[in-house]
Amino acid sequence: MPEPPLLRPGLLDGVDLVLAGGGDAIAAACAALGARIHRLETGGGDEDAAREGATALPAASTLVCDTAPALRERGSAAAVEAAWIATRAVLAAQLQPAGRGLVILLAPRPGDGPEARQAAEALANLAKTTSVEWARLGVRIVAVRPADATPDAAVADLVAYLSSPAGAYFSACTLELGAAGLSGYTSGSS
Repeated sequence: MPEPPLLRPGLLDGVDLVLAGGGDAIAAACAALGARIHRLETGGGDEDAAREGATALPAASTLVCDTAPALRERGSAAAVEAAWIATRAVLAAQLQPAGRGLVILLAPRPGDGPEARQAAEALANLAKTTSVEWARLGVRIVAVRPADATPDAAVADLVAYLSSPAGAYFSACTLELGAAGLSGYTSGSS
């Protein structure tokens, strides 16, 4: 008898997933699995707007920061800064008070611009370094690096998996996606 699929309806029931940046495919896939989807408008890197937006959220258990739109518009430094601002805002307003949560830093694809690799490496470093401090808060952080050929559906499936109880063991790591999906894993301890 075949195993039931891991990503099945109801898997993300009770998950309040916040998207900062793009992420339409992620929103659709996670909503189909039961997640409640919320958008966080950060005002293009405005800390006050991000704080107000995070405070106004009805709830948050997972934050996905899609940095590709900011990278294409304003460069790698702005993309990483926008992710950091959104992360700090949601951490302070939602995740820390709840004593649990997940932050997924979605790196731009290499083809998103000449600074894409630089932004992806900065996000991987951010996930690795903040995870130590945030573990005591019950908050996990993971970086995801899709390849140019990685289908949006594979990225969305990985976000759904990480947001589910099965993904609770991942933190302080970078997950690299190839054309067919997961191709590499970098531990936070390396």
